[in-house]
Amino acid sequence: MDTNLAIAPSQSQSGAILIVDDTPDNLHILFEALTHEGYEVRCVKNGAMALIGVEAAPPDLILLDIRMPEMNGYDVCEQLKANSQTCEIPIIFLSALGEPVDKVKAFQVGGADYITKPFQFEEVLVRVKHQLTIRNLQKQRKELIDALERANQELQRLVNVDGLTQIFNRSHFDRCLTQEWNRSAREKLPLSLILADIDHFKQYNDLYGHIAGDRCLQKVAKTIHNAVKRPSDLAARYGGEEFAILLPNTDLTGAAQLAETIRLMVEQLIITDVPQPSPGRVSISLGVASVIPSLDDSVDTLVAAADRLLYKAKAQGRNKVCIQGNNY
Repeated sequence: MDTNLAIAPSQSQSGAILIVDDTPDNLHILFEALTHEGYEVRCVKNGAMALIGVEAAPPDLILLDIRMPEMNGYDVCEQLKANSQTCEIPIIFLSALGEPVDKVKAFQVGGADYITKPFQFEEVLVRVKHQLTIRNLQKQRKELIDALERANQELQRLVNVDGLTQIFNRSHFDRCLTQEWNRSAREKLPLSLILADIDHFKQYNDLYGHIAGDRCLQKVAKTIHNAVKRPSDLAARYGGEEFAILLPNTDLTGAAQLAETIRLMVEQLIITDVPQPSPGRVSISLGVASVIPSLDDSVDTLVAAADRLLYKAKAQGRNKVCIQGNNY
């Protein structure tokens, strides 16, 4: 075996390499030479130790002998490739088996490269560097894809979320309302809508200023968001000081109960940045409508019904919940 250990390192390399070989001389030669090149190198003598070592600290590359007692290199490679945590680690087979059938099997079980013993160490270095370069490019690609996915999710969030209140915005609400209307119509399920409006908000803004008004909107929005428990329900800023709560598969009684809960929660809010001696309290009025949709009808009918009930609550003195046929 021509290891040519006297060659000077061209440049410090980076990468963790695991060598798996049951021949101590091979382990020693490869360890010394690859360490000399700047790689972080570990050595094990059999397949079982290799699997344990990879699980404990996954390397960037594995140099794997084929002929080993108890578990040969093919079996080790197959187990590593079957594991989602280790399947992407490149494996270079180092073996005295030089028949084409041996090399074909090595690639069939997932090997990335094959070097026949006795080897020229310059060849080992080139192939190691090549596989590590590919591995690094794959990692960079994955990191880039992950970063793009996170950026896309954040962009999607920004598109769907109201910047001030951090709950869903009107456009997202409109899309969801249409989707839920069509789904509820197909499945013949009730769909309920609550429209809520902060009472006397213009006077509040004029009295305390727009910064205090923004904080008031944020607190009311957070209160409404916290009251909406089911993942299928949706709370959104409908516009200005108005909010909408969409409740799929919810009848009028259930929607009215939630509306009253929200009214009480908002009534108990204390807006702490309002100048004293004002109590700093706000209230909301709510209109609640419910229907089993029909594909022949327009979704606007549900919105119009909730809107009429909201203004009825305003007309009856505010800080009220008005529902079809009753009020709280």
